[in-house]
Amino acid sequence: MLAYIVRRLLWMVVLLLAISTITFVIFFVLPSDDPALRRAGSRASPERVEAVRRQLGLDKPVIALPWKDSQMRRYYDDLFLHGDLGRSYTNNAEVKDLITTRLPTTIQLAVGAMVVWLLIAFPVGILSALKRRSLADRAVMGVTLIAISAPVFWLGLVALYLFDETLGRFPLLPGVDSYVPFKDDPAQWFQSLLLPWFVLAASFAAIYARLLRSNLLEVMNEDYIRTARAKGLRERQVVMKHEVRSAVTPVVTILGIDLGVLLGGAILTESVFNIPGIGRLAYNAISRGDLPTIQGTVLFAAFFIIVLNLLVDIAYSFLDPRVRY
Repeated sequence: MLAYIVRRLLWMVVLLLAISTITFVIFFVLPSDDPALRRAGSRASPERVEAVRRQLGLDKPVIALPWKDSQMRRYYDDLFLHGDLGRSYTNNAEVKDLITTRLPTTIQLAVGAMVVWLLIAFPVGILSALKRRSLADRAVMGVTLIAISAPVFWLGLVALYLFDETLGRFPLLPGVDSYVPFKDDPAQWFQSLLLPWFVLAASFAAIYARLLRSNLLEVMNEDYIRTARAKGLRERQVVMKHEVRSAVTPVVTILGIDLGVLLGGAILTESVFNIPGIGRLAYNAISRGDLPTIQGTVLFAAFFIIVLNLLVDIAYSFLDPRVRY
């Protein structure tokens, strides 16, 4: 196991290097406009633009010999040696600081939504598999299909129309129309995130419920399940200890990917509910052409996805004893 983890950590470094190279090419080589002009401002004098170009190192060739005289060398040094993601063109602040200040909010949104969709998906998926082809099973699968088909931005707007404190037709909780930091008021924080949690979790809960149901239906016909029943185990033990444990492995796989993507920024949900997270930061950066901020959020999302996939692979050996590294 230790050798496997070391190999995966080394592979993670290679992936981050490849992703950082691709983002550099996309954001600083391919753009048709001048990054120095964006940083200096559209009304800046040519002398000011040239000074900014020298400050950012854009006056040097992208790849050159010797290597130390290239833009890419400076880019790698800043990123991997100093953890410097650059400076925002529009906010005039370090991108790393902008991301770290918004990261706790995105973590709260993503983890809270994950808890909600797992609490919904597991009971629904298990009961639907146990009551296969029943009226309840067909009704639940129909509802999940609707939830999967509903876009998040549309569902968020509908939720605001129905449950918002000022505009909603059926306001359920006070203060749900704006985000409140946890340190200011824990109760209001919970209320302000309750609606975004359910909106973000809706489609995920439907996908996970259907996936768990299909996996359980396959597992139920395995020989070891019949053997467990033949030994006299109670049905609850057979279902929870044997069937669900075997069927949950694919669910854990997509859970790592989905949570990694959300930690990189739930752009639509944060934009609809005006939550100051990484997704909202990325949306504003895209709207304003703020290349360093876009690059920083992309690298953060890639980092979370890679790390969580590593954790998922490690969890396999505990969830399924048949997995060996």
